Amino acid sequence: MLLPKLARCLFSRPVTDPAPAVAPEIVAELRARIDEAAQKRLGRSLAIRQVDAGSCNACELEINALQNVLHDLERFGLRFVASPRHADVLLVTGPLTHNMAEALLRARAATPDPVWVVALGDCAVDGGVFKGSYAVLGGVDAALPVDLVIPGCPPGPAQILEGLIALIEANA
Repeated sequence: MLLPKLARCLFSRPVTDPAPAVAPEIVAELRARIDEAAQKRLGRSLAIRQVDAGSCNACELEINALQNVLHDLERFGLRFVASPRHADVLLVTGPLTHNMAEALLRARAATPDPVWVVALGDCAVDGGVFKGSYAVLGGVDAALPVDLVIPGCPPGPAQILEGLIALIEANA
Protein backbone atom coordinates (compact mmCIF):
# COMPACT_ATOMS: atom_id res chain seq x y z
CA MET A 1 0.00 0.00 0.00
CA LEU A 2 2.77 2.42 0.87
CA LEU A 3 5.12 1.23 -1.87
CA PRO A 4 2.92 2.27 -4.86
CA LYS A 5 2.36 5.71 -3.34
CA LEU A 6 6.09 6.13 -2.71
CA ALA A 7 6.91 5.05 -6.28
CA ARG A 8 4.33 7.47 -7.68
CA CYS A 9 5.81 10.35 -5.70
CA LEU A 10 9.38 9.50 -6.69
CA PHE A 11 8.71 9.26 -10.41
CA SER A 12 6.17 12.04 -10.90
CA ARG A 13 7.07 15.63 -11.67
CA PRO A 14 6.60 18.21 -8.91
CA VAL A 15 3.48 20.33 -9.16
CA THR A 16 4.60 23.94 -9.14
CA ASP A 17 3.50 27.20 -10.65
CA PRO A 18 5.66 28.64 -13.41
CA ALA A 19 7.78 31.61 -12.44
CA PRO A 20 6.22 34.95 -13.37
CA ALA A 21 7.80 36.62 -16.36
CA VAL A 22 9.96 39.62 -15.51
CA ALA A 23 10.86 42.04 -18.27
CA PRO A 24 14.59 42.82 -18.34
CA GLU A 25 13.83 46.47 -19.14
CA ILE A 26 11.88 46.85 -15.89
CA VAL A 27 14.70 45.30 -13.88
CA ALA A 28 17.25 47.59 -15.53
CA GLU A 29 15.09 50.65 -14.82
CA LEU A 30 14.60 49.69 -11.15
CA ARG A 31 18.31 49.08 -10.73
CA ALA A 32 19.16 52.46 -12.27
CA ARG A 33 16.64 54.26 -10.04
CA ILE A 34 17.96 52.62 -6.88
CA ASP A 35 21.61 53.13 -7.80
CA GLU A 36 21.07 56.82 -8.49
CA ALA A 37 19.03 57.48 -5.35
CA ALA A 38 21.27 55.41 -3.06
CA GLN A 39 24.42 57.03 -4.39
CA LYS A 40 22.96 60.51 -3.80
CA ARG A 41 21.79 59.69 -0.30
CA LEU A 42 24.40 57.28 1.01
CA GLY A 43 27.23 57.02 -1.51
CA ARG A 44 26.81 53.23 -1.51
CA SER A 45 24.24 50.44 -1.42
CA LEU A 46 21.47 50.29 1.16
CA ALA A 47 21.92 48.01 4.19
CA ILE A 48 18.76 46.67 5.87
CA ARG A 49 18.44 45.22 9.37
CA GLN A 50 15.22 43.27 9.91
CA VAL A 51 13.83 43.40 13.46
CA ASP A 52 11.05 41.05 14.57
CA ALA A 53 9.06 42.85 17.26
CA GLY A 54 6.76 39.89 17.95
CA SER A 55 5.32 38.77 14.60
CA CYS A 56 3.73 35.52 13.41
CA ASN A 57 6.60 35.16 10.85
CA ALA A 58 4.43 35.62 7.75
CA CYS A 59 6.23 38.88 6.93
CA GLU A 60 9.59 37.17 7.49
CA LEU A 61 8.68 34.56 4.89
CA GLU A 62 8.01 37.33 2.38
CA ILE A 63 11.27 39.06 3.32
CA ASN A 64 13.12 35.79 2.70
CA ALA A 65 11.41 35.58 -0.70
CA LEU A 66 13.09 38.90 -1.58
CA GLN A 67 16.40 37.07 -1.49
CA ASN A 68 15.43 34.17 -3.75
CA VAL A 69 16.34 33.79 -7.41
CA LEU A 70 13.16 35.43 -8.66
CA HIS A 71 13.38 38.73 -6.76
CA ASP A 72 17.14 38.80 -5.97
CA LEU A 73 17.26 41.88 -3.76
CA GLU A 74 21.03 42.25 -4.02
CA ARG A 75 20.95 42.97 -7.75
CA PHE A 76 19.34 46.30 -6.79
CA GLY A 77 22.08 47.15 -4.29
CA LEU A 78 19.90 46.32 -1.28
CA ARG A 79 21.19 43.83 1.25
CA PHE A 80 20.39 42.50 4.69
CA VAL A 81 22.98 42.88 7.42
CA ALA A 82 23.40 40.99 10.69
CA SER A 83 24.00 43.99 12.93
CA PRO A 84 22.14 47.26 13.37
CA ARG A 85 25.56 48.95 13.53
CA HIS A 86 25.90 48.36 9.77
CA ALA A 87 22.32 49.25 8.81
CA ASP A 88 20.70 52.22 7.08
CA VAL A 89 17.15 50.87 7.44
CA LEU A 90 15.41 49.14 10.34
CA LEU A 91 12.72 46.95 8.79
CA VAL A 92 10.36 46.14 11.68
CA THR A 93 7.79 43.35 11.47
CA GLY A 94 5.08 42.35 13.91
CA PRO A 95 3.24 44.23 16.61
CA LEU A 96 5.41 45.87 19.23
CA THR A 97 5.19 43.58 22.23
CA HIS A 98 6.13 44.54 25.78
CA ASN A 99 8.99 42.03 25.68
CA MET A 100 10.50 43.44 22.46
CA ALA A 101 10.10 47.19 23.07
CA GLU A 102 13.47 47.59 24.80
CA ALA A 103 15.22 45.41 22.20
CA LEU A 104 13.80 47.57 19.40
CA LEU A 105 14.94 50.76 21.14
CA ARG A 106 18.42 49.28 21.60
CA ALA A 107 18.57 48.30 17.94
CA ARG A 108 17.65 51.88 16.99
CA ALA A 109 20.24 53.30 19.37
CA ALA A 110 22.91 51.05 17.81
CA THR A 111 22.02 52.11 14.26
CA PRO A 112 24.07 55.06 12.98
CA ASP A 113 22.35 58.14 11.58
CA PRO A 114 20.85 58.65 9.04
CA VAL A 115 18.45 55.77 9.64
CA TRP A 116 14.99 55.03 8.29
CA VAL A 117 12.44 52.99 10.21
CA VAL A 118 10.04 50.95 8.08
CA ALA A 119 6.91 49.32 9.53
CA LEU A 120 6.26 46.20 7.45
CA GLY A 121 2.84 44.58 7.61
CA ASP A 122 -0.43 45.45 9.29
CA CYS A 123 0.81 44.29 12.68
CA ALA A 124 3.76 46.70 12.64
CA VAL A 125 1.48 49.54 11.55
CA ASP A 126 -1.11 49.36 14.35
CA GLY A 127 -0.94 45.95 16.03
CA GLY A 128 -2.99 44.17 13.35
CA VAL A 129 -4.90 41.12 14.55
CA PHE A 130 -3.03 41.32 17.86
CA LYS A 131 -4.30 44.84 18.63
CA GLY A 132 -5.79 45.03 22.11
CA SER A 133 -3.84 42.07 23.47
CA TYR A 134 -2.37 42.47 26.94
CA ALA A 135 1.07 41.64 25.51
CA VAL A 136 1.02 44.24 22.72
CA LEU A 137 1.86 47.95 22.96
CA GLY A 138 0.59 48.61 19.42
CA GLY A 139 2.40 49.45 16.23
CA VAL A 140 6.07 50.34 15.89
CA ASP A 141 5.21 54.04 16.19
CA ALA A 142 4.48 53.45 19.89
CA ALA A 143 8.27 53.39 20.39
CA LEU A 144 9.89 54.93 17.30
CA PRO A 145 8.95 57.44 14.61
CA VAL A 146 8.19 55.54 11.40
CA ASP A 147 9.43 56.81 8.01
CA LEU A 148 7.58 54.33 5.79
CA VAL A 149 4.58 52.06 6.19
CA ILE A 150 4.19 49.00 3.96
CA PRO A 151 0.70 47.62 4.68
CA GLY A 152 -0.50 44.10 4.04
CA CYS A 153 -0.94 40.85 5.90
CA PRO A 154 1.69 39.98 4.74
CA PRO A 155 2.79 42.30 1.95
CA GLY A 156 4.26 40.50 -1.05
CA PRO A 157 7.94 40.72 -2.06
CA ALA A 158 7.16 43.05 -4.98
CA GLN A 159 5.24 45.40 -2.67
CA ILE A 160 8.12 45.42 -0.17
CA LEU A 161 10.63 46.18 -2.93
CA GLU A 162 8.48 49.01 -4.31
CA GLY A 163 8.19 50.48 -0.81
CA LEU A 164 11.95 50.42 -0.29
CA ILE A 165 12.53 52.03 -3.68
CA ALA A 166 9.97 54.75 -2.84
CA LEU A 167 11.73 55.36 0.49
CA ILE A 168 15.10 55.82 -1.18
CA GLU A 169 13.72 58.07 -3.92
CA ALA A 170 11.74 60.22 -1.49
CA ASN A 171 14.81 60.85 0.62
CA ALA A 172 17.37 61.20 -2.17
